[in-house]
Amino acid sequence: MKTITFFALLLCGIGWACQSPSQPANATSAAVFVANPQPVPSQTVKTLETGAAAPDFNLPGVDGKFYSLKDFKDARALVIVFTCNHCPTAQAYEDRIMAFTHDYKPKGVEVVAISPNSPLGLLYEELGYSDLNDDYKDMQRRAEDKKFNFPYLYDGDTETASLQYGPAATPQVFVFDQERKLRYTGRLDRSEKPGTANADDLRAATDAVLAGQAVKEPVTQTFGCSTKWGWKLDLRTKADADWANKEVKVTGIDAAGIRSLLKNEGSDKLRLINIWATWCGPCVLEYPEFIVLQRMYGARDFEFVSVSADKAEKEAKVLEFLKSKQSAVTNYLFMEPDKYALTEAIGKDWNGALPYTVLLEPGGKVVWSHQGEVDFRALKRVIVEHPLMGRVY
Repeated sequence: MKTITFFALLLCGIGWACQSPSQPANATSAAVFVANPQPVPSQTVKTLETGAAAPDFNLPGVDGKFYSLKDFKDARALVIVFTCNHCPTAQAYEDRIMAFTHDYKPKGVEVVAISPNSPLGLLYEELGYSDLNDDYKDMQRRAEDKKFNFPYLYDGDTETASLQYGPAATPQVFVFDQERKLRYTGRLDRSEKPGTANADDLRAATDAVLAGQAVKEPVTQTFGCSTKWGWKLDLRTKADADWANKEVKVTGIDAAGIRSLLKNEGSDKLRLINIWATWCGPCVLEYPEFIVLQRMYGARDFEFVSVSADKAEKEAKVLEFLKSKQSAVTNYLFMEPDKYALTEAIGKDWNGALPYTVLLEPGGKVVWSHQGEVDFRALKRVIVEHPLMGRVY
């Protein structure tokens, strides 16, 4: 008996044998799903019209199971929400979607969320309000972070389902009656700011469907981030090329300059400083991730500053490395021969080992610091959840 129990728990742990209480019991299990986003031919996308039948789908959820319409066949109404990880508007509505699910599931309403975005069509520059992108693994992370109480499905490989429903933006809701005819599509409510509305349009439409009545306003405007279709690859290619063509240079700095840099005075931005060197293996390996952070958050109240601890005579080598990593940010090379002057300028929080990274508020208050290789997911969360930044407008 103990062996059987242990084996069942093991299967549960890897997502094969146990049903989540919030998921339909008949969802098809998938032992392993590996996302493989594909370019999608450019085409005109039309939003599904009211009265139309719900197009079927077969999509993987973040729990590893595949879902289709039959998994929700007993629902008196089915609400499909097209949403995603990265969009600030989508994030602004997450709690309202969860509250709606909690309130309407006892009434026989099923809610399923679908991410329509192709990870191939998403730019770093579009991720300024999130710590995550829209790929399958990051969808799993967001669902875990927020404890979603509804299935969250991935359509980023070929966008087959999304092309049939035609969401113009995230989030956009589609409310189907018991016969799976579309009765409402559009916004959840009129107010994006969290805490200022309660998915009022969605609730009114669903109440009408449950009562067998016509929805008063069956189509409303939606607002949010445009759907990232898999044919928008030229935009990403252009953004990457534009960044690669930016000038990269390195400037000398002394101990007094380091102390001034740490004060972050006269700035209205979070300042992330990384102390590194070309001879430091971990520094070199993780460095490109700092450039990703700049591309993600650089249009907001954030800047990344690079400080090399190489010897002054290695300036050419430092510049060569920075160019190879497209480090089009403020780059410094510590020029004083006494490296202890650098550690003393940084202060007691740094023991002198590389790499060292510190995040500062305007005025120099340390928000976060780390000795050694960085957990970039954790750092992104610190950045995006800081009051100067935030996940919503």
